[in-house]
Amino acid sequence: MTDKNYDIVVLGGAIIGSAIAYFLARELGGGRSICVVERDPTYAQASTSLSLASIRVQFSTPLNIAISRFGYSFLESIGEVLEVDGDRPDAGIKANGYLLMAGESGRALLQKNQIIQQQAGAQVALLEPADIQARYPYINTDEVALAALGLAEEGWFDAYSVMQALRRKASSLGVTYMKDEACGLEMSGARVTAVNLASGERLAAGIVVNATGPRAAKTAAWAGIELPVHPRKRSVFVFDCKERFPDSPLIIDPSGVYVRPEGEHYVCGWSPPEEDDRDCEDFEVEWNLFEEKLWPILAQRVPAFEAIKVTRAWAGHYAMNVIDHNAILGSHPEVSNFYMANGFSGHGVQQSPAVGRGLAELIVGGSYRSLDLSPFGFERFAQGRLIREENII
Repeated sequence: MTDKNYDIVVLGGAIIGSAIAYFLARELGGGRSICVVERDPTYAQASTSLSLASIRVQFSTPLNIAISRFGYSFLESIGEVLEVDGDRPDAGIKANGYLLMAGESGRALLQKNQIIQQQAGAQVALLEPADIQARYPYINTDEVALAALGLAEEGWFDAYSVMQALRRKASSLGVTYMKDEACGLEMSGARVTAVNLASGERLAAGIVVNATGPRAAKTAAWAGIELPVHPRKRSVFVFDCKERFPDSPLIIDPSGVYVRPEGEHYVCGWSPPEEDDRDCEDFEVEWNLFEEKLWPILAQRVPAFEAIKVTRAWAGHYAMNVIDHNAILGSHPEVSNFYMANGFSGHGVQQSPAVGRGLAELIVGGSYRSLDLSPFGFERFAQGRLIREENII
């Protein structure tokens, strides 16, 4: 079997990998070869397909806010930007916003974050309990001291359609998509020279990009890199309720339990405390979580949810950066042609447009132009300049 040669090989072809491939192809304008290796082009177990596909500006870090604001504008424009042969994709945005509620102990943090968000150009309103009930009379505000509501650039969308649109557009610009699985990297000194595939093929590569989601640490280890990214399972439950609240935002209870409409249904879930959040690679739904944790809180927060019926559920994975819960982007300081787009900690879908654009700028031109993503570089761990994001959901 003959070797194949590519200027750039992207490992992982879901929404992050495809965004990087699209922006690379656009940035390069032809003349250099790009290959995306994706082990399952059905994306049945991809984090993108199993994501809640939500987007928000309610972060505590100005850079995360800027990333989301670009992401939202990109989603609004994909019909034009990602058109292929007259086919104009639609992101299916539902701009209902997030309602992030806090008890008295969380009041100061919401107030602090709103100042940061407004300074970054985001539109977020603080609501007292009476304001919440005036807007959303079906919500019980007991034990809620304050809430933050995103008034613009927040909601949810069709991540699978966006991913496929990025893939189609990248392919139309000359990117090769290969159904295979990377199983190792070849090194020459401090450089990656080739990717070995499960099929037995070998891809010689000038640059390799790690966009392998929850498997990112395993991929990085082939290059001798210890990447602090761990797979953390999240179960999502779909339920029916006779009463419908189509105007509902994505409600986040002070406990961390969330719920939002999904067509004729609702979806809900929860992220456990960090000390209870263990590495996990299976896709088994934690059914006991709904009865023991979620339902009592849902029924207390929205009394109509006392009478609901679970119709289905699924489990997916966060690629959790266990150090500071933010993305790890850019080349490795000791393996300069190995680039990372990892550790999004549940934010990868919404951050994919800005990350794709930024990585393409960095790879092609050597620096970020549109938005400086360098604070999320791998070097921050050794330098002790961690970025603490207060709003992890």
